[in-house]
Amino acid sequence: MGKQENVRIFVGKEQLLGNQAILTGEARNHIKNVLRMRPGHELLLCDGEGRGYDAKIREIGTDKVICYLLEDGRVAGELPEGKVLDTELPGRLVLFQGLPKRDKLEWIIQKAVELGAAEIVPVQMARTVVRLEDSKKEAKKLERWESIARNAAEQSGRGRLPEISPVLSFSEALAKAGELDYNMIPYEKAENRAESKAVIKEAAKKQSVGIFIGPEGGITEEELQMALASGVKPISLGRRILRTETAGLAALALVMFEMEAGQ
Repeated sequence: MGKQENVRIFVGKEQLLGNQAILTGEARNHIKNVLRMRPGHELLLCDGEGRGYDAKIREIGTDKVICYLLEDGRVAGELPEGKVLDTELPGRLVLFQGLPKRDKLEWIIQKAVELGAAEIVPVQMARTVVRLEDSKKEAKKLERWESIARNAAEQSGRGRLPEISPVLSFSEALAKAGELDYNMIPYEKAENRAESKAVIKEAAKKQSVGIFIGPEGGITEEELQMALASGVKPISLGRRILRTETAGLAALALVMFEMEAGQ
């Protein structure tokens, strides 16, 4: 038995113990019941912070999977150095997504992670139809979103585990965006596509970039003015009106391309 191509599993550093790893919970279930791996199979264990460790499954139990690391630690009993995973973008992309209806956010999270987003921030906006007012329901949703992000990161070969923020109000999202180097907001009335191109190219040079996307009903004029007053740059994504689940991915893809083209 050998290494299955592109099989990556994210693990917490507390699960990496010297020259072995003990995987429980979702990681154990994914290995046993989804991937149907067996003792002797090899895989790559990722610490979620950009390092990976080649490992081989030694035992699959009812509550845990035990792997041993194929690289020896430089000091006996210590975690080996591992290898740097180079699949991350040179800059941090944060998607501020107006909460859409039904399960659209699950699809958006999956695709945003594939495109390289470092964090997805669900935002309650004026025209948001969905209202998550029950803390227990919100916690359950957040757990579900985090699981989708983890699975997408493993499937797409990410080196770092993307973050899913709790739902924020629009003003809270703007405050969070203020900690980033650069922010933009696609807006259907933005018409200067040459200027939009310049904004995207400038964003690609930054270490951290936020992208604001409205819900199905779009952003209100008041929200737009709040964003502009906070230094968020309006951009056009073309002559067509894009759905909320399309607009963020289009913007992410444009910035991702420019970032990687400059490497």
